[in-house]
Amino acid sequence: MKIPSKMRGKYLTSQLPGLISQVLVGIAFCTSLGTTWAESPLGNQPIIKIGEINSYKAQPAFLIPYKKGMELAIEEINANTGPNSRKFELITRDDNANPGDAVRAAQELLSHEHVDLLAGAYLSNIGLALSDFAKQNKVFYLAGEPLTDKIVWESGNRYTFRLRASTYMQASMLVPEAVKLNKKRWAIVYPNYEYGQSAAATFKELLKLAQPGVEFVTEQATPLGKVDAGSVTQAIADAKPDAIFNVLFGTDLTKFVREGNTRRLFEGKGVVSLLTGEPEYLDALKEETPNGWVVTGYPWSTLTTAEHKAFLKLYKDKYNDYPRLGSVVGYTLIKSIAEGVRVANSTETEKLISAFSGLSVNTPFGKILYRAEDHQSTMGAFVGKLKNDNGIGTLVDYKYMDGANFLPTPSEIKKLRPQN
Repeated sequence: MKIPSKMRGKYLTSQLPGLISQVLVGIAFCTSLGTTWAESPLGNQPIIKIGEINSYKAQPAFLIPYKKGMELAIEEINANTGPNSRKFELITRDDNANPGDAVRAAQELLSHEHVDLLAGAYLSNIGLALSDFAKQNKVFYLAGEPLTDKIVWESGNRYTFRLRASTYMQASMLVPEAVKLNKKRWAIVYPNYEYGQSAAATFKELLKLAQPGVEFVTEQATPLGKVDAGSVTQAIADAKPDAIFNVLFGTDLTKFVREGNTRRLFEGKGVVSLLTGEPEYLDALKEETPNGWVVTGYPWSTLTTAEHKAFLKLYKDKYNDYPRLGSVVGYTLIKSIAEGVRVANSTETEKLISAFSGLSVNTPFGKILYRAEDHQSTMGAFVGKLKNDNGIGTLVDYKYMDGANFLPTPSEIKKLRPQN
């Protein structure tokens, strides 16, 4: 069902002609992370409503910090607006880790809550469902976390932009480190849904190109959230690999590591793993954290850049806790939307699309850009090694990988992405 444009938060325009065009003349807030708005001569400006949908109950380790990051950004932005400027409101819905529920939530947010735009999703299959919904209903959608490449390439559309580094980008960052291990026989284990399938396929393709002659001796595709760690570990051991590429995360990762440690699966093998260095997953591993795995992650406690120090202080002051990667993603998601609205000087879908095409945003990891050619941001990731530091998992020997260096060229994108 196509939602009429008046149901997307623009019903007030008929009562206040010219309202939208007179507000949001932004000025730069003079901190590395801040955004502010010039005051409008008109009072009682309508609130800008962000409709956000996510798997809060199914993936709390990532999404509780993520929501805190969003709320921190909303509070910061609203505190730095003038008394007559438009403020932001965040309205969230849980998708129950189900694409159908996510679409129904999106419909309700547009028709009942009259949100101006959509955001969110953690699981890749849900991100794809929301992206298609955005296309069908011609509403702007910023995907924060879903990592599948399809969301900006094969299934990409003009209404959808994506924040986090994709599976292709992160696999590209890990492959050079995998080549350094000089291992020939590889095992792969991944959750059997869009993200896991995409990550496994990309890693295999890129590693074969970088290291001709490499073999993949077993692939273990497990149900999401229901890994049988004992049988998976045994199957990998029976294949006698020299190295393992792991894509499991959350409770599946914890079970796999525990079983692998018990059976000494990882001893003498190189292990390369997506996401495992993120604190939300290291929090759960604790003393079971394996040493030496090559991973992507977030070394929050040792980053010393000005941008990150400013964010860290804001987060700790508000929550008396340290940020997880989800915190950074949620915070940057809202900051991106605020900057896009400022540049567009509007919440109209077409103007937001134009503003986001080439939009530059300051983040806790430095400046990022939303590429016009595929709507993918250049937000990068940290690649390093796991260290069990007296029962606490940490990321060491890390380097920040700028996402701009791990993306296809504009000419290559034309072959990957439909023109719609």
